[in-house]
Amino acid sequence: MTLLNRYIFSQFARTFFVVAAAFLSLYILIDFFEKIDNFMEAGKSFGLILQFFLLSIPFIIDMLGPILILLAGVISLGVLSHNNELTAMMAGGIHMRTIVNPILIGALIFTMLFLAMAQWILPRTIAATNGIWYEDVKGMVPLGIFRNGRYYYKGKEGFYSFARPWPDKNTFLDFSYSSWSSNHKMETLISSQKAEWDEKGWHLSNGQVQTNINSKDYNTRLFDQQTFPFPERPEFFFVPKYQSAELSLTQLFQAMFKQDTHLETVVARTNFYSRISYTLLGVPLLFLGLPVLLISYKKWGKDLSIAIPASCGMAFLAWGLWGALQSLAKVDYISPILAGSLIHVVFGLSGFLLLHKQGSQ
Repeated sequence: MTLLNRYIFSQFARTFFVVAAAFLSLYILIDFFEKIDNFMEAGKSFGLILQFFLLSIPFIIDMLGPILILLAGVISLGVLSHNNELTAMMAGGIHMRTIVNPILIGALIFTMLFLAMAQWILPRTIAATNGIWYEDVKGMVPLGIFRNGRYYYKGKEGFYSFARPWPDKNTFLDFSYSSWSSNHKMETLISSQKAEWDEKGWHLSNGQVQTNINSKDYNTRLFDQQTFPFPERPEFFFVPKYQSAELSLTQLFQAMFKQDTHLETVVARTNFYSRISYTLLGVPLLFLGLPVLLISYKKWGKDLSIAIPASCGMAFLAWGLWGALQSLAKVDYISPILAGSLIHVVFGLSGFLLLHKQGSQ
């Protein structure tokens, strides 16, 4: 590595750590004030609070990784431009590609570190923080499992089974509730095509009630609409939604081949490709952010004052599009591979062409 490459790379690395420290401090500060009341209400010690936020650092860095890489590269090149170092280099016959290469190499190195962190560090730290927040603070101990497209829960007095296609709604399909005697014999089985919950109770539609009469016979009664006072509410049925976040890259890859239904396989594939694609998102963003800075400097004589807001806007646009694509992939509208690579191809190719154009001018 030449002296020039080392200088530009060190500028990028220093900027990355400064930007990361600033964003990390701001995120933790906001998160602290949002969650401190929950810790206090749960009567948790300061040591547990400190442990929670320290263990949250890898997750925060991973979540902010793409924008950290983008801003570190844009600011590094902007500082060179602001100090007229960029002009001097180009006047000395140094091609733009030579100037940008150390920044791109630095972005690739940090991306590889993010991938390593996703493999070996994040699964442990996320599992620890989720355990503290959901179980120790929220008291949400997992009560159920998800198998073959159905949820199964053990309540205080009976067992629930249903499909829940809309996790954010209190609507359940193919609902069943069964109660059992002390000698493990089913006493009552209530089933319906649809169940809805509100503060008045469970409202079941098009179902039947089977009640045990003796050791061999059951009485069956059909109903169109009926409300039942089951003791549990939907928020009691806690199956961790964050389970995939606690898996390493290799575990996410292996999970694609262990699912029982097509929809579960699609979700598992989407989880794997989305984790990879999000970690790699910083490089195509940087490819597009660097020429944006050069164009703003040449047209308006301003670099960072325009490039930084433009880069942040571009990052939020990429996040929004990326999230929308992942949602479409999870419901099998588009391929998980396409959802994970489309933004990278579009942003990366656009940035490459713009960089090539700026370097030839």
